Amino acid sequence: MKRIPFKDKNGNYQKEGCYANLTHTSRIMLGRNNKAPIVTLANFPRSLADLKLIIKDMTGGADSGLTHEEEVFFAERMWQLMTSCKDRRFNNYEKLGWWQYLEADRFSETYRHLLVEGLTRTLVASRAQTASTKTGGDIFLQLIFNMIDPDVECDRVLNGPTNDAWLNPWKEYLLSRGVKYNFGKKATKVNMKNGQVDGVQIIDDDDDNAPPVTVKGDIYLFCVPVERMADLINTEMTTTDPTLSYIVELAKDTSWMNGIQYYLNEDVVINQGHVIYSDSEWAVTSISQIQFWKGYDLSDRYNGKVKGILSVDISDWLYTKYKGVLAEDCEPEIVKKYVWEQMKASLNVDGKTVLRDEMIEHWYLDRDIRWQYLKKNQSVDKEPLLVNTVNSWGLRPTATTHIPNMFLAADYVRTNTDLATMEGANEAARRAVNCIIDATDSDQPYCKIYPLTWPWLMDPLKWHDKMRYNKGLPYSSKIPWWLEVFMFFWGGAFAIYYFMIVIKKFIKDIFKTQK
Repeated sequence: MKRIPFKDKNGNYQKEGCYANLTHTSRIMLGRNNKAPIVTLANFPRSLADLKLIIKDMTGGADSGLTHEEEVFFAERMWQLMTSCKDRRFNNYEKLGWWQYLEADRFSETYRHLLVEGLTRTLVASRAQTASTKTGGDIFLQLIFNMIDPDVECDRVLNGPTNDAWLNPWKEYLLSRGVKYNFGKKATKVNMKNGQVDGVQIIDDDDDNAPPVTVKGDIYLFCVPVERMADLINTEMTTTDPTLSYIVELAKDTSWMNGIQYYLNEDVVINQGHVIYSDSEWAVTSISQIQFWKGYDLSDRYNGKVKGILSVDISDWLYTKYKGVLAEDCEPEIVKKYVWEQMKASLNVDGKTVLRDEMIEHWYLDRDIRWQYLKKNQSVDKEPLLVNTVNSWGLRPTATTHIPNMFLAADYVRTNTDLATMEGANEAARRAVNCIIDATDSDQPYCKIYPLTWPWLMDPLKWHDKMRYNKGLPYSSKIPWWLEVFMFFWGGAFAIYYFMIVIKKFIKDIFKTQK
């Protein structure tokens, strides 16, 4: 994003391009039906208010509704993930569902909503019953580690509409670099010759009578979603590279995560960051946008009465019913109504009225959802999201293929990120670029690949688990006495190291404020 030029309101280029348009949130709210919400920090504390919130949470300021047994069991399971070796995570936890790992059936509905389903349903559109523990656990821990790292902004959003703050400047930058776009075109066939791609056939998606056109090049980089790639794979391709057939199987592991925006005649700041409606049937999350869009003028939007925008993600369209219906079976107007009702159930509690029906001036539902009226009023999502189901890692391809001039860059490619996110797609693209540099003997430097970062505090414990794993032994939280002694001094060294990082960050922020 730093390489994408961006002009400010005065027409001057920002020093850090589009990257400077990122701004951090400060709070995460867990909304609950007919209960007071739980609010926690989204990042490392940066103010006295942040410290007060931490103290409040640590002293039982928010009643989670969890039993002591549930809290202890969940903490033990998280510690197990933190201290398990990489081989155990890839070979054991990849085959184990998140629901089974956290033994959801043993505990209360509150435990399932807050701790089991909260991550999988609201953040990555997957189901706890089928989501891989490796993926769910790694991402959950990465978020926690980022929250306690003073040098990391864990949760950031753009300071304006995505098209204005990022996508349009990105398109303009690519066009200035010689990229040629063919909008409204659809790839329908990959031509093969002598074991290599010999062109891609495209058609005009808006004109059924237009003849197909074959586009040719030296290198073919497919940056399309998994279900689109699966449609392009043919027998000639799988003959050259049999592993491509796995993509067809992988394409079945998709779900929906589509958004709706409510344009309000009041600027309703529900929370200084994201809100997770943990009890919502359709796995709803939201964020109040305008608080992050400093100086953005809404006066010319819609009817001139819009003062606030509530952006909402709906992650469960296919599995859980609200008022007896699935989201996919509802017309747009009903989706808008029922999502609003689910948010009100979590926000209008304890005598407070946060949302009122008369606030809505306008609304917009993701245009990727198409409604079909042939057999029943069922919707189809034209852009589903890959979900990491149990044991699906083996189906996922790498950025390079056995077809010499064909490469893949999308969120289903194997990455350290291992999740259908912009970060995952970015890493896949970096890997593809590196493969192209290597295949063409280019003298350009390789793109940097970033691993998930784990505190080195746990390294000795992961080493111990690795020794057990190599012997075929199961995970155990019990360690020998000599390792306990070593961990005492090792932990002390880590505490000093962490303290120095905090002091360094504190001093840096002071100088930044003075400037």
